[in-house]
Amino acid sequence: MKLKDILDRKSLPEPWSEGDNIPWNDPGFSRRMLREHLTQSHDLASRRSVRIDAHVDWIHREMLSGRLVKVLDLACGPGLYASRLARLGHRCVGIDFSPASIAYAKRQTVEEDLSCEYIHADIRSIEYGSGFGLVMLIFGEFNVFRPSDAARILANVHAALDEGGVLLLEAHTGEAIREFGLRPASWYASESGVFSGLPHLCLQENFWDAQSETVTRRYFVVDASSGEVTRYAQTLKAYTEEQYRASLEAAGFGDVRFHPSLTGTDDVLQRDLLVIQARRQ
Repeated sequence: MKLKDILDRKSLPEPWSEGDNIPWNDPGFSRRMLREHLTQSHDLASRRSVRIDAHVDWIHREMLSGRLVKVLDLACGPGLYASRLARLGHRCVGIDFSPASIAYAKRQTVEEDLSCEYIHADIRSIEYGSGFGLVMLIFGEFNVFRPSDAARILANVHAALDEGGVLLLEAHTGEAIREFGLRPASWYASESGVFSGLPHLCLQENFWDAQSETVTRRYFVVDASSGEVTRYAQTLKAYTEEQYRASLEAAGFGDVRFHPSLTGTDDVLQRDLLVIQARRQ
């Protein structure tokens, strides 16, 4: 794209029409994002270690009552949750679309001799296997999928779980996604960042679609040297608690419960997320 293409852009994008998601599987993007996952300076890509430790402790004690089970971590990133659960004695499988994150997780498994298997794949299209006592999909990843893909993921999770197995879903609140879409356009300049390893400008605009209850985020990344423009787009679907419950029950889940965070208590740092627990009936 050229700068003029930004001026000629469609004013209101259709949900998921300008790109299915951020390109997590691009090797360069994947490497840059891994740095964000591992940093201890913020909680934007992954949480800092002290918070992950608290989450894993709550999952092990409260969600699983200390029982050791086979765990599937969908969109696992660099295995920061799965590796900790493995250290507690759980057998873990992680699936993620980012090659750099999966490579990092595999190295950790070898170095620490952990009971983990990591797979580089798209969770929408891979078979999950079976025999799991817990399946996790956390940090709001559920909302980036089209409703048809989300329904397929839930059906595959249901099939992968043992009878009475637990799904742990951390998703965005509907109010938070609507608020994302109403934020004004913004921009920043960077010497290097997630979208580019070179000096660039990043222009972001957000669109709330009340009919589909989605927000689409557009990112225009302008290379500082050439002026070349690369566009990325991401759409997130909003659900009410009632809609989350209905989606889970339609997939065969029951005993649906809501928690304010992955510690079971209110998290002032991430109030845009909620935690949903459901069991395979």
